[in-house]
Amino acid sequence: MAGEAGGGTLSEIHHRAKKLLLSTRDDLERLERLEYSTSTALDSPEQSVSIKTNIAHIQSLCVDMDRLWRSVAAKSQRDLWKRKVEQIAEEADSLKQSLDKYFVRNQKRMTEAKERAELLGRANGESAHVLRIFDEEAQAMQSVRNSSRLLEEASATGEAILFKYSEQRERLKRAQRKAFDVLNTVGLSNTVLKLIERRHRGDKWIKVKVQVKEEFARAACINFSGG
Repeated sequence: MAGEAGGGTLSEIHHRAKKLLLSTRDDLERLERLEYSTSTALDSPEQSVSIKTNIAHIQSLCVDMDRLWRSVAAKSQRDLWKRKVEQIAEEADSLKQSLDKYFVRNQKRMTEAKERAELLGRANGESAHVLRIFDEEAQAMQSVRNSSRLLEEASATGEAILFKYSEQRERLKRAQRKAFDVLNTVGLSNTVLKLIERRHRGDKWIKVKVQVKEEFARAACINFSGG
């Protein structure tokens, strides 16, 4: 007959430990499936703590069983219980290692998530700064384009004015050439034209002098008649 402890016989404790081991393994597998179902999965504190508590309980039961199997009288039974208890203890250790790895992965995910959030916050601030720089550059480029357009319009206006002025000069030159051609056609030269112009001015002054003399004569006659 298997030995007894305060929590029951060796067989009863083994039964409880085996049952708790199976349910704990299922809980851990469920937790790991949840972990890999999404890249952003974080720790489920209640479930992970419950699994950790169950593993500690199983290890405590293994300590009780390790003490009990040593008191079994029959060597064959003692060796059998030794293997059973060691198997439970090894499986409990395996679950503990898996849970510890889960905690490490979860801590790593939390750290990476925090770093991403910080980077995103800085990136948002830097993006706003970059966008502000691009806006300023766009405004500067628009000002340059506006200035360039104004210069082009001013240049076009100046060219149009110069073109009109050039046309007028050409028309004046053509008119002068045409006048000289006409004068040359009737046999007049520049010297003759100057003489005609001088004679015309002289005739005008003669007329003025005659008119002045006539006015003086008329005034003298009036004064004489009145005397």
